[in-house]
Amino acid sequence: MKSSTDPRKFKALSRRELLKLTPLVALGAFAIPKLQVPLLKAGLGFSDWASARLFRSGHLAPTFAGSDLTPFDKFPINDYDVDDPGVDFDRWTLTVTGAVQKPGDYTLAQIQSLPRFTQNTRHVCVEGWDVIGRFGGARLSEFLKLIGADPAARFVTVECADNYYESLDMATALHPQSLLCYEMYDRPLTREHGAPLRLSIPTKIGYKQAKYLTDLKVSHVLEKVGYWEDQGYSEFYGL
Repeated sequence: MKSSTDPRKFKALSRRELLKLTPLVALGAFAIPKLQVPLLKAGLGFSDWASARLFRSGHLAPTFAGSDLTPFDKFPINDYDVDDPGVDFDRWTLTVTGAVQKPGDYTLAQIQSLPRFTQNTRHVCVEGWDVIGRFGGARLSEFLKLIGADPAARFVTVECADNYYESLDMATALHPQSLLCYEMYDRPLTREHGAPLRLSIPTKIGYKQAKYLTDLKVSHVLEKVGYWEDQGYSEFYGL
């Protein structure tokens, strides 16, 4: 007896059923212990890859009125190690290396000689809280121009007085809201908030905004990503 089933309907049904089963198969794979870490890494890697390609250098993070600011004394102090690594402000410099025309040690005064830019932006922590602060400093893009950063370079990495380290893709480093921040609320940065110099990057999650900067390197190849990224966190984590 000849079947009355339409082959086209059968194929369509098969595709639908397969799509329904895909999440169950993935969930089942996660139940296998030795597959959990590779699957999580693959998923995080794909998310970072997609986020980087969706990033728009001309798209600005939201800015806010002064009335929206979180009071300075309510702005959380959050560190991975210590609140104050004891930076000697009188001897501090930012050491610049890598793919630049003018490597060397740069003083805070040299950074402050660049055009000052202020912005009221949201700081979002991976722990689940967020606040709106007022940040001031030099655009990172202006500093990269000052040191003659190779325009073909892909990354900017920083190291910090508390042994923290972090990296930025070049598109984020050149974003107009990415700051070498030396002020908060129109006052010099306090020790607890990263003095004398920190990153303020409102297009990124909080842990990308390193404090107590001591070294900055421009590179074509990323040698190390960041402290939390080495613990399994997202490398890109755009907002």
